[in-house]
Amino acid sequence: MSKVHVMSMVGSAVPAPLRADGLLACWYVVIDGVPVSGPFTSRAAAQVKATSETDKTTPHWTRH
Repeated sequence: MSKVHVMSMVGSAVPAPLRADGLLACWYVVIDGVPVSGPFTSRAAAQVKATSETDKTTPHWTRH
């Protein structure tokens, strides 16, 4: 099963356009160590996306 995490970036790791807007931190959704979406300007927004990604990677069992 894939591992979904929210990763934070601070300081010079934040993309230049966000730093230009005065943001010193951003967040990415990472699956198995690979960034799949972001940057997000809030952890809450990244967490919402991570939750939806977790739902996609969780096996769904159907009983017949």
